[in-house]
Amino acid sequence: MAEVLDVAVVGGGPTGLWLACELALAGGRAELFERRWEAVRESRALTLHPRSLEVLALRGLEGRFLERGRPLPTGHFGMLDTRLDFSVLDTRFPYTLFLPQAMTEALLEERAKELGVAVRRGHTVEALRQDAEGVDLEGSTDAGAFRVRARYVVGADGARSAVRRLSGIPFPGTDVTRTAVLGDVTLGAPPAQPALGISNEQGGVMVVPMAPGVHRIVVSDPLREKVPVREPVTLEELRESTLRIAGSDFGMREPRWLSRFGNETRLAERYREGRVLLAGDAAHIHFPAGGQGLNVGMQDAMNLGWKLAAVVKDGAPDALLDSYSRERRPVGEALLHNTLAQTALMGATRETLALRALLSDLLREPGLNRRLADTIGALDVGYAPLDVPAPEATSPLLADWRGRRLSDVALSLQDGAEARLYAALHPGRWLLLGLGEDDARPLPRWEPGWPSHVTTLRARGCVGRGGRLEGVGGLLVRPDGHVGWAWAA
Repeated sequence: MAEVLDVAVVGGGPTGLWLACELALAGGRAELFERRWEAVRESRALTLHPRSLEVLALRGLEGRFLERGRPLPTGHFGMLDTRLDFSVLDTRFPYTLFLPQAMTEALLEERAKELGVAVRRGHTVEALRQDAEGVDLEGSTDAGAFRVRARYVVGADGARSAVRRLSGIPFPGTDVTRTAVLGDVTLGAPPAQPALGISNEQGGVMVVPMAPGVHRIVVSDPLREKVPVREPVTLEELRESTLRIAGSDFGMREPRWLSRFGNETRLAERYREGRVLLAGDAAHIHFPAGGQGLNVGMQDAMNLGWKLAAVVKDGAPDALLDSYSRERRPVGEALLHNTLAQTALMGATRETLALRALLSDLLREPGLNRRLADTIGALDVGYAPLDVPAPEATSPLLADWRGRRLSDVALSLQDGAEARLYAALHPGRWLLLGLGEDDARPLPRWEPGWPSHVTTLRARGCVGRGGRLEGVGGLLVRPDGHVGWAWAA
């Protein structure tokens, strides 16, 4: 009888790759099945947001990405003229990292192979059956049929997810009502500013540099927004729309990639069906406003990865997986809400342009600007308390801390050394962190009821961009950097 995998991950994009990395880090037997034979060279997504960089830093991998990307201290909401200021955010990464998706995927696949993940390309899943003990997947390759059995299956296979369809999870939402186009081209006369955005009664144009000699042009043209998604884009179409809206075609030539995309918006009715779970675009699709799709997918995988590993390796209760949908589906709902709002702002009517001018003016108010920057950067995500036992604390528990995201604060250790919080989470384990000068008092014990690997650390104090953690005597930190429990000093 063939060996049973712990988890079969279907889909080799950033979501699936990161999930496979998390499972392998914990010692789980995971394999990844991707229908494409070759890695995708085109890059629909171009940025990693602050929380995604934190996710990478939680495993000590941020350096690989930072050295290949370009930090930008601002972002945008609906292409409004007033940019979002990321420099004030409570994170070690107060910027977006400009990095094409192809490079992000290459780095994640490199990491997956380092951890021993089998990445099986050219495997198309065509059938799925589950029972009380596991899931059978069947499909085809150029070499013939394949079959695999796993305890759990995760569909990270995109908007047209076969796993979602075969598992019977509904995907309600709205069809495409408008389309836009993009092109990665050479510009003979590129704009002087690093990122150009133009919106007027003719439409909207955004121009950003991608690589030496290559720019991306994104065009929302009211005269072409009813063109079906499947109709190929030509360089002449891109040039004509850009010239009419921006007053220049910037000398575009030599297209590397042309694509048309739409505003289909859908959210999976649930993220779990028995032993099948969904993540990334398989769970939520939307107009790519703000560049959030790839980032939210990786953050889905971060939330799910340690929970699946705890179930398959540590004997955690299967019910722990229910918290994945409880925690991440509301994030998916919020994602659709803000991308729909941004899509509405990308119109070209007089009414829309007036609304854009009003909101651009309001965004000059620092509090509102920061609130939207937190949203786009995914730093505003917190979770309801997870149902895990509390540590045996000798001080009152701080219930309002549970579920909070922690930034990568600097720790002053008892021996005088300095360290960072995220470094203690690199192994993907829970962290029991004691804070304060009293190193004679033992740290509370934590007995979750299932075997668990816990890192124990004591520090005299900690401080981050947001200041010190006042009144906190210690923290039980989840493997994804959110607070499990906190107790008073």
